[in-house]
Formats: sequence, structure tokens, C-alpha cells
Amino acid sequence: MQTLRTFGFLVKDVSRLFARNFERHAAGLGFTIEQCRVLAHLARNEGVSQARLAVLTDTDPMTLGRVLLRMEEAGLVERRIDPKDARAHCLFLCEPAAPILDRIWAHSDATREEAFAGLTAADKNQLLALMQRVRDNLDALVPGVADRGQGMPRAKARTKAAAPRRRKAA
Repeated sequence: MQTLRTFGFLVKDVSRLFARNFERHAAGLGFTIEQCRVLAHLARNEGVSQARLAVLTDTDPMTLGRVLLRMEEAGLVERRIDPKDARAHCLFLCEPAAPILDRIWAHSDATREEAFAGLTAADKNQLLALMQRVRDNLDALVPGVADRGQGMPRAKARTKAAAPRRRKAA
């Protein structure tokens, strides 16, 4: 029973250590881990609202707004008016984000390989399957918080030219 009480601490510790190791690998990217997280989540959930992205990235909405503003100015993301709610914005990747995402995924792959050192392919598959079941159990209790991104993480970013233009404020 005592071992089960450490589950939450273990999950949080693994997450923290994984993030630190990713930061070590990705130090040369010139992006913060928050920016990498935003790009990765947008690759999986393109068209998501800013409020939903804040939940997915576990980022304070005001902080996320500042991160997105810098990324928008750099031409990496685009905010478009939500066609269902003119007060909200949907977020999309821009073409210059694609090579950065490729580098992020490469660093993530290296980080994961180090974390999974000594595990067999069967161990890795079982670990992921069990973690997904735990996530599903928790998502059933607190619906809508889990990342259910269906996008392909390595999908090409959309170009600004091909994207519908935002309406200008009146």
C-alpha cells in the first residue's frame, strides 16, 4: 500500500526529470521549454483555442498570451477568429514552425530513448498502455482536460498564404 501512495510523486518526478533532460538536449534550439510545448501541442491540436491550449500546456493564460505574442511576431503561429465565436481565437502553426518542430521531435526522441534505457520494446509498450489507461480513468473523472490530439506530430505546418485571413477589428 505504501508504494501506491508514491504514485503521484513518481509521476510528477518523472515529468520534471524528463522536462529537465529535454531542456538539456534542446538548449541549442533558442526556444524556451514553454515555446516548445506550445509548438508540440499545436502540432497535435491545430485550430485549438487559446484557452484550451492553456489547459493542455498547463500554463497560466496570461503567460501563454505573452508566449503566443512573441511566437506570432516571429511568424511561427497565427491567431484566427473562431468562426463559431468572434470573441475567441483559434491557433494555427505557420510554415516556419515546421523545421523547428522537426528539431523539437528529434530532441524529444533522444530524451525518450534515454529515459527508456534498459526497457524492452514490450516494456515500453506496456508502460505506455498502462499510462494511457490511467490517463483515461482520470479524464473520465475530470473530462476535457486530457490531450486527445489527433494530429500527426510531424505534420507539415500550414502556410500563412494558404490560410484564411483573420478579420480586422472594427
